[in-house]
Amino acid sequence: MTAPIERNRLAEEGSPYLQAHADNPVHWQPWDETALSAAEREDKPIFLSIGYAACHWCHVMAEESFEDDETAAVLNENFVPIKVDREERPDVDRIYQTLAQLLDQQGGWPLSVWLTPDGRPFYVGTYFPPDSRGGRPGFAELLEDLQATWENDREGIEQRADQWADAISGELEGTPDAARDTAGDELLRSGADAAVRTADREQGGFGSGGPKFPQPGRLQLLLRADARFGDARREEGENAEATEYRSILTETLDAMVDGGLYDHVGGGFHRYATDRSWTVPHFEKMLYDNAEIPRVLLEAYRATGDERYARVARETFDFLDRELGHPEGGFYSTLDARSEGEEGKFYVWTPAQVREVIDDETDVSLVCERYGITEEGNFEDGQTVLTIAASVDELAARSGLGAGEVRERLDRAREELFDARSERTRPPRDEKILAGWNGLAISALAEGSLTLGNDFLDRAVDALEFVRETLWDDDAGLLKRRYIDGDVRVDGYLEDYAFLARGALDCYGASGDLDHLAFALDLAREIETRFFDKDVGTLYFTEAPGESRETDLLARPQELTDRSTPSSAGVAVDVLVTLDEFVPHDRFGEIASAVLETHHSAIAAEPLQHASLVLAGDRDANGSTELTVASDEIPAAWRDRIGETYLPARVLARRPPTEAGLETWLEQFELGEAPPIFAGRLAEEDATIYACRDFTCSRPLHDVEEALSWFDTGR
Repeated sequence: MTAPIERNRLAEEGSPYLQAHADNPVHWQPWDETALSAAEREDKPIFLSIGYAACHWCHVMAEESFEDDETAAVLNENFVPIKVDREERPDVDRIYQTLAQLLDQQGGWPLSVWLTPDGRPFYVGTYFPPDSRGGRPGFAELLEDLQATWENDREGIEQRADQWADAISGELEGTPDAARDTAGDELLRSGADAAVRTADREQGGFGSGGPKFPQPGRLQLLLRADARFGDARREEGENAEATEYRSILTETLDAMVDGGLYDHVGGGFHRYATDRSWTVPHFEKMLYDNAEIPRVLLEAYRATGDERYARVARETFDFLDRELGHPEGGFYSTLDARSEGEEGKFYVWTPAQVREVIDDETDVSLVCERYGITEEGNFEDGQTVLTIAASVDELAARSGLGAGEVRERLDRAREELFDARSERTRPPRDEKILAGWNGLAISALAEGSLTLGNDFLDRAVDALEFVRETLWDDDAGLLKRRYIDGDVRVDGYLEDYAFLARGALDCYGASGDLDHLAFALDLAREIETRFFDKDVGTLYFTEAPGESRETDLLARPQELTDRSTPSSAGVAVDVLVTLDEFVPHDRFGEIASAVLETHHSAIAAEPLQHASLVLAGDRDANGSTELTVASDEIPAAWRDRIGETYLPARVLARRPPTEAGLETWLEQFELGEAPPIFAGRLAEEDATIYACRDFTCSRPLHDVEEALSWFDTGR
């Protein structure tokens, strides 16, 4: 029988990314005990390739090198090739991406790492072309050089591997020796001011060039800072309508919404813009972006009243349901950037293609002017990525039509474009369902339901129930990370527990359903048990190493900074601070404070990189903006009014109107006494609302307007 490492084993894996490489002549192995033990047994270095299904340059490197028989033969003979889906194994990815950053390399995907048989890295890079070009060595040549070095300078490789392994461990596991004071206002102001300093005031976003990435955490910092400090700044003589914080927020959101980052035909956001002006995107669509961006849009709508932000959030949620929705409730992970082998082909247009779809020449003219579709194009081969190139009022003035008629014509034409585009070959979809990413989508949809309507709450709850049913073991308190076609694998990471807990908590806030709150508390208890180390005062991304080589990595990483997704430690701290109000003990709050104290120096040094932890620190220092409703249901008018109001660090809680009803709740929680957010807050005659901020509460109120105005007047 053929030895496992003498054949490609990826056909046995569930990940679409790994399965896409199952026909490569490379003898790819998954990251498992079999492959890792074989490398040690045969004393062969490991070639580790990390990517994901929607990764453009992963496809390119596969086509150029991994599908080439001669290159594959060199790999198979001299190395143990291992392929990892970074979305399934973010712990493995985090270890070796950290090395790239320590070496001042750009990092990213594909990540190409050469390891000693016991997993210590000795060479790292990203994409390598088949032949040397652009300052990058050719992949085949590099393989030969590294094999020769392995044979002729093993001692040098071992020394480098030791040094790099120590550096990784120090970077990922290190914590300061002493705690620092955690002044929430100081960190929030510092983070928002850093965002101001790095803002592109001409094109929106952050940085002076491209590429431009959506930065939801930074935008949330600006929103929170405007709410905390904006009135004082306006009193000091700044613009009466907006502080600099709010101006940068809206400039960035407008650029993202108007540019090619947003899909103007089908809704949803692409991964990032390749240029400074947000015109040409990298076309992949990720579940996490299409959860976190609309969450910021909703908050911006509440803060500014700009209806467009709410509309784009709604269109993005519609996209999620339509194109990433599992029929039984969860959400798939990604849409590829390519279709028919070409990046962006599904999304771009030419004037001729528009005319093939739309018969009315006036409508054709309006569409081309509105979306900047020209013969020259703004993309490859005269094709155009749609952007908002002209306003409705400008089009009305040019055409002599009324603004209302222009809108009607554009809406009709957009539907025609959408229907025609639906006939094109669609980008492939990665149908993994990841617990953490679903948690982000559940949270955003639940929040969106307060503003946009209960249909989105139903969708959030459907997804939450799907994840609970497929990935949560209630008896063991264990959350698995990945589901695909009934196949469940990989124990959950901190991000899975934290993101899903936030989603469950937001479902409770939007619905008042006790079961969602109970699930959030269950997940929070597991965060404490599995990821918190009391001795060093930190939350780790992974559980403590086990006996398996698959999880026994070079370091036990922490995830403190925001990356493409929010910091899992930041979200966990925020959730724990919030849930501390729902339990009579104070362990959750103590854990949150310990993490903030442990990492205060790092957060204060780079607040923009730690945006989620800064926001959590603000909640910890200043308390939540609480609205507790004592009623069998939250009145619909109250719910709608709350959903259109920006309240920083808001918590919306419902409790039964009577003490007898609360006793029944407490029995379900197995609690002997009422937690702070429920204690003493009875309904008086009819539905009653209590407003609290800065650890001070209003009297019992029966009018939501009075409750909201209390936050301004304190009366």
